[in-house]
Amino acid sequence: MLFPEEEIDPFRFERGAHQSGYRAVAGVDEAGRGPLAGPVVSAAVILPFEFDLPGLTDSKKLSARQRERLYPMIQRQAVAVGIGLVSAINIDHNNILQATLQSMQQAISRLNCAADYLLVDGISLVPTTIPQETLKKGDLRSLSISAASIVAKVVRDRIMLAYDKQYPEYGFAIHKGYGTAAHKEAIARCGPSPLHRKTFRGVKEHLHD
Repeated sequence: MLFPEEEIDPFRFERGAHQSGYRAVAGVDEAGRGPLAGPVVSAAVILPFEFDLPGLTDSKKLSARQRERLYPMIQRQAVAVGIGLVSAINIDHNNILQATLQSMQQAISRLNCAADYLLVDGISLVPTTIPQETLKKGDLRSLSISAASIVAKVVRDRIMLAYDKQYPEYGFAIHKGYGTAAHKEAIARCGPSPLHRKTFRGVKEHLHD
């Protein structure tokens, strides 16, 4: 689905909230709902109304190099950035949706400038008293959510690169925990690691009592 009005003004949701009296509008997004291993990471980003971030868009449309270029620019220019992380153990205990919302709560609470309005990617409301709006494909429609998606993705990728040194047999540096053929073969060969989500298909079949 195309959203031509957002392409004309991808900051229109932030402007609309500002016109309604809100002053600290945070975009919220996550990275890592789908992988078989590693945490889910969320970010909340409050952008100023004057910023220079050429190329800012959904993190999935950018290369790793482009995300790494934008990441420090977002950190420098943002009014506030908050990051939340929930582990694979918690994901298995609570399910991925609840873990994702928990990581979003963490990210929002860690903003050094409190948000008074949230733009949340997806369809699920974050459990908070802060007024909010969910946006389907929000990472394409809102620059604040785009910024959050990049921060979350870069942070999570760096975490998985670090884990690759601890568990080199799984190839986390290459696939970041996603269910590639090579990753599934490694799970079948080596068994799940402590980082693997043991309730996920592709992992649970290889658990041994």
